[in-house]
Amino acid sequence: MKENEISFYIRKFIFSVYNELGPGLLEKVYEKVLACELENNGLKVNTQVPMKIKFRDTIIDSSFVADIIVEDKIIIEVKAVTEIANVHHQQLLTYLKLTGLKLGILVNFNTDYISKSIFRKVRGNLD
Repeated sequence: MKENEISFYIRKFIFSVYNELGPGLLEKVYEKVLACELENNGLKVNTQVPMKIKFRDTIIDSSFVADIIVEDKIIIEVKAVTEIANVHHQQLLTYLKLTGLKLGILVNFNTDYISKSIFRKVRGNLD
């Protein structure tokens, strides 16, 4: 599957998790339940993935941890905060740059309207 198709399913399962659980829980709860929902629907999922980065000529282990990576193609950054700040968007773009992945999804489950709290970030051209 290509990134666009995978992201369609991710969005669908974000809605499913939100509609069942609602807002007000900890970020880790949403992360674990979303990962479970994605896996139960046939997608390859890795959670809390330690990522290496190359800084100049040095490889630095465990520089950051990606919340969820789906099909080795998409990073999902899960939040449960009062408000998404610009730095959250920039954080995901940095993760995409450092990993070489092209698509990321930022989602904030602590909201009244989940449809307004899912943000798709693209770096480069999708296949």
